[in-house]
Amino acid sequence: MDHNGHSTVLTEILEQETRVWQALVEGNAEADKAALHADFLGVYPSGFATRADHCDQLQEGPTVSSFELTDPRLLQLGKDHVCLSYLAVYHRPGAASRDTMYVSSIWQRQGQGWLNLFSQDTPTAGSTPV
Repeated sequence: MDHNGHSTVLTEILEQETRVWQALVEGNAEADKAALHADFLGVYPSGFATRADHCDQLQEGPTVSSFELTDPRLLQLGKDHVCLSYLAVYHRPGAASRDTMYVSSIWQRQGQGWLNLFSQDTPTAGSTPV
């Protein structure tokens, strides 16, 4: 893939990832579910999570009040799969300070769009695990 094509896919996937974070800010379980593959697997400090687990966390409302996704990197895993890795700086509702973690998300092309198949969160050194 040429550099321009790689850059275009990075922009597209970063927009998709941002939609997932925005759903967490809005407490929007439907938007969250729409972005996640039916076989989604999350690997978090708290353990494994399915798509239902990821969406169910929003039943109590928003889980994030603000976020910034920085230093994005894209790894092509095949014709229809990419891995987006980045540093997330975010604030939880009611938290005194911001948290940071590295995230890697695998996205699968589905028709004209993308679905999040896998995500792993790695808290930075000194950060409080979620």
